[in-house]
Amino acid sequence: MRLRRAVTTFALSVALLCAVPGPVPAAAREAVARTAAGAAPAVTRDGATTARPVPSGTLTSPDGRTLFTDRHGRVLRLRGLNLGKTDTVTEQHVAQLAHDGFDLMRLNIQWEKVEPHRRHYGTTYLRYLDRVLGWADRYRVLVLIDWHQDVFGPAFGHNGIPAWATRTDGLPFEPDPDDWFADYFQPAVQAAFTHLYDDPDLRAAQTAVYAKVATALRGHRSLLGYDLFNEPFGPVPGDPANPDDQIRASAALERGRLAAMYRRLIGAVRSADRNAWLFLEPTVLVGQGVPTSLPGFHDPRPGPGRLGYAPHYYDTAVESGADWNPSDRFIDRYEAGIGGYPTAHRLPVLVGEWGPPQATTPGNAELIRRQVASMDRFASGWALWYDCRAGNGSGYCAYNLDGNPAPGKEPAFAPYAPAVAGIPDTESYTPATGTYTLTLTADRTTRRAWTLLSLPATTFPDGARVSVTGAGPAVVVAGGPGRAGLLLPAARPGATVRVTATIRPPHVGRRAPSRVGTS
Repeated sequence: MRLRRAVTTFALSVALLCAVPGPVPAAAREAVARTAAGAAPAVTRDGATTARPVPSGTLTSPDGRTLFTDRHGRVLRLRGLNLGKTDTVTEQHVAQLAHDGFDLMRLNIQWEKVEPHRRHYGTTYLRYLDRVLGWADRYRVLVLIDWHQDVFGPAFGHNGIPAWATRTDGLPFEPDPDDWFADYFQPAVQAAFTHLYDDPDLRAAQTAVYAKVATALRGHRSLLGYDLFNEPFGPVPGDPANPDDQIRASAALERGRLAAMYRRLIGAVRSADRNAWLFLEPTVLVGQGVPTSLPGFHDPRPGPGRLGYAPHYYDTAVESGADWNPSDRFIDRYEAGIGGYPTAHRLPVLVGEWGPPQATTPGNAELIRRQVASMDRFASGWALWYDCRAGNGSGYCAYNLDGNPAPGKEPAFAPYAPAVAGIPDTESYTPATGTYTLTLTADRTTRRAWTLLSLPATTFPDGARVSVTGAGPAVVVAGGPGRAGLLLPAARPGATVRVTATIRPPHVGRRAPSRVGTS
């Protein structure tokens, strides 16, 4: 029996149905015809080529991971940036984020701003949050609301829990100017966390403010959900500098006080919003490869639960100023420590924060590259810390002063597939050759739903050539600046499909840098 390998190639500039034999669904022909006529690709029963997909369910991959899926059954992968902690988010921020290929914003909000005085909510701040989500609706960016705190709140010179909700029992607080994280171990901060977890009036106030925000923001199509508590911390009996005491305290917190808080906060959000995803964070010890001791949680919404796991991915030595040492097995330890909990409870993983303070040194640049590859192995999404601009690649900023990716952080801006009709297998980008490759295993969704590609101008300034093997006849249409939709109506379930995008030579119908289509 002769086997013929079907190969289809496209140059991304104008939408066109490929001239290869084989039936193409009417909906696909309609999408191509509309695009060729100058209209946006249609949203059809086969899927959408323009709208950002929204997680509505999950599936379990062959390797045991729980992956986001949308209403078409496509596997979703989210990539984005953190913003909003210290600066005001503008429409330009959201537009730039979308232009650079990201589809997720982790928006840092603080209780102190929502409720600056007991029972008096900041209506101006709530309107601001509503505007930000309105811009996200417009630019098709998903928003994860992060209830952020660092070292409890402003009573200790940081942000998060309002001063009126801070109870120290008169214990001392002596900040360390050289190590802000050490402030967590100060007696006053330890007391403040204990009261937040234990005092009935503070628990009630926290429940009410979460419900208030959920009520104000529900209904936005960009709202992915809520990260319930950033980097939870608590009392550390014994010696805070002793790693064994830290591990015991972390486990006790996760099994007890923190678990009880999460149950309250799940109920608070669900009292106002039945659809948002709710993400649980472990303590920061997960960054040292310590598995979480969190129990399982019940989502009271009707139908399947919408809970996720949102750890952070930081190397302690790098955070303290060291250049990353690839021989320290940080990534191996982290992956080993991170996998058990979401697998056992069938939760999708979204890494809420990651990235070194700067990536201009050789080790940290390699760390960025390896972390992107690592998260492709275990996570359904991630948000790099942080959306800002700085000279010489200093600090956590994702951009340099001229708005280009900061030196060493280019791998975070690589092309990817936000939605895959099938089971994604591998994904890679090679800067030296300008080649992006996605492999997937076709399933029942592959024939009828669009696979979406993000091919941003940061990596494909003149567009891209896309080739497909293993799928038979294929259709590619433009899906907006830097995006393309791929339909594989003849793909056989179980077949391995390979999609490759390469740099398009400037002399081949050169377009504006942000333009992506097909020809």
